[in-house]
Parts: sequence; C-alpha cells; structure tokens
Amino acid sequence: MNKTQLVEKIAEGAGLSKVDAKKALDATVEAIKAALAAGDKVQLVGFGTFAVAERPAREGINPATKQKITIAAKKIAKFKAGAELADAVN
Repeated sequence: MNKTQLVEKIAEGAGLSKVDAKKALDATVEAIKAALAAGDKVQLVGFGTFAVAERPAREGINPATKQKITIAAKKIAKFKAGAELADAVN
C-alpha cells in the first residue's frame, strides 16, 4: 500500500474527503517526526511505539577495496509493534 492508497482508506474509514485525509496523515507523520527529532518516543496503544535508538560506531569493510573503515555512530528511528497489531498480523 502506498501513500495514495492509505489516504483513500483513511478517507473512506473516517468519512473525510481525500484532501482532509491527506492533511490528517501529513500532520500525523510530521508530529511523529518532530517528537522523534526531539528525542521523545511516540506510543500509540494497540498499534506500537516509535522511538529513537543510538547505533554505536563500528568497524566495517569497504567491499570494493577490502580495506577496514570506521562507520560513524548515528541515531535511528525504531518501531516496535504493539500486541494488537502483532495479533492482527499473525
């Protein structure tokens, strides 16, 4: 499912126009993005939790030259599915 199809499902399920459903989806995504950028976690009960995790620096190998390189530490976004979502998928 892509974003357009998701907007159609939201509009259909909530009784909104596609324009309003797209605005709602965009606002939701932006709110989650802003919270993660601020270091907060976003917990949607029954759906899952979005959080920021730190990946430490590590050593890797450049596949082209076979030389060792250092891969810098970075922050990544993680999602952990909630119990209801996991049950629905299984």
